[in-house]
Amino acid sequence: TIGHNVNSRKEVNDVMEQAKKAGANIIKPAQDTFWGGYAGYFQDPDGHLWEIVWNPEWNILDK
Repeated sequence: TIGHNVNSRKEVNDVMEQAKKAGANIIKPAQDTFWGGYAGYFQDPDGHLWEIVWNPEWNILDK
């Protein structure tokens, strides 16, 4: 699985929606995690598995 960390639940939902529109197969819709975060999983058209995740304890800096 390739992990992509974002700064909010909204960003998780936005990335998941973009992936779906681009032809990805949603494996596990975004939802609360047991550790207090929020994550969803999809498979891209090339077969790669992705986890899109927000961890409330992390602040991802934009560059």
